[in-house]
Amino acid sequence: MSVFPQIYLKPEVTEYLKSVFLNKEVVAAVGQQEAESRFQKLLTCLSHPPSYTCVRASTHLASLDEIRHKLEEELKNVSLSSEEVSLQIVPHPQIPDVLLLPVNGPRPVKQLSSEVVVGAQCGSAVLRGAHVFAPGILASPKHMKVGDLISVFSDLEGKCTRGATSFQGSRVFVGNGVAEMDRSSIFCTDEPAKGIGVRMVEPLYQSPSFDGVLPHLAFLQNLPSVVVGHVLGPRPGERILDMCAAPGGKTCHIAALMGDQGEVVALDRIRNKIDRIHQNAQKLHLRCVKAYCFNSTQAVSSDPAQTIEGPPFPPESFDRVLLDAPCSGLGKRPNMANTWSLKEICSYSPLQRKLFHAAVQLLKRGGVLVYSTCTVTLAENEEQVAWALNAFPCLMLQPQVKVFCVDKDADSAVYSICHLTAAP
Repeated sequence: MSVFPQIYLKPEVTEYLKSVFLNKEVVAAVGQQEAESRFQKLLTCLSHPPSYTCVRASTHLASLDEIRHKLEEELKNVSLSSEEVSLQIVPHPQIPDVLLLPVNGPRPVKQLSSEVVVGAQCGSAVLRGAHVFAPGILASPKHMKVGDLISVFSDLEGKCTRGATSFQGSRVFVGNGVAEMDRSSIFCTDEPAKGIGVRMVEPLYQSPSFDGVLPHLAFLQNLPSVVVGHVLGPRPGERILDMCAAPGGKTCHIAALMGDQGEVVALDRIRNKIDRIHQNAQKLHLRCVKAYCFNSTQAVSSDPAQTIEGPPFPPESFDRVLLDAPCSGLGKRPNMANTWSLKEICSYSPLQRKLFHAAVQLLKRGGVLVYSTCTVTLAENEEQVAWALNAFPCLMLQPQVKVFCVDKDADSAVYSICHLTAAP
């Protein structure tokens, strides 16, 4: 059921995507009307939350059934409001370490007269079960105080001025909550306010909160991100590289699939993100992860005899390489608004190709390279793979196995995943 408008994009970006998705090959295959319908449906799906919350179970520490039972018990103590939260938890029918929790929504929630406006990113988080944290609040009533019942709206176009008392621009309703801070605590302080600003009690889409719930056994992760690890197919004892690893969800999944036996090297160019990778690995009791702050485009050493443990690495150092490349991110759900220009949307291809060059050099003969993005543009997906197969004759495209979701709306992101191998 569609309750939100299609994802807000700048007109130039919409026209660019339309030209891509209604190209001659597609129109010839399915017809103009069907191609147009599919494109419009995509834009609508992107602005809505998925039908399920995906939890990756730490099956290297406990069985799926045991984790499922513990999760049910923990969530009985978690409530979003006076209503009972659905505790239906189902295993994914094909992925052995995934649990799915149905999202309840859209629900019949009545809008209130008192309103808070939040940024689009904050609004998207609310649709996934989060409360409203103070930094995300852009506008609130002039005399808002702790305990006030508030309707929460998401600013679609990024035009609401922070500190405003009202906003009548393009916005959408995401639910009702209770103010945990008064207005002065949010806007009239020397330092940015922290903590929950509005506690959601009647969200339009209801999901249980996972704050502090089984941190070492249940890891919130988008379903396509979990699929990436299984496509890579890590085996115990191997040496594996995650080139753009932060915040470490895929890194830790790879380590878990290896039974924590072998070595998973995680690279990211931002220092504080490396700390996050270490924290996640420690939380999940994984010891085979080694994370380094390093630019992966420069990860190949010119000295094949190098003995230093960290980057850069000699050529053919890794059995498998995951290149989950920086991208325009247009496949993330829910995403009600993206204000990037067409130039920004199209700016990632050169970096992706530099990373591809390094990935191929670091991969052993006969090794596996998985390239993935969370965007929907051909230039960053199919066209990049076609370029790589032409640029690196040693690569062979492997059959792409479809992992089906519980239903057509279950994906929490639209991911492109490509499985390549290097010739032996």
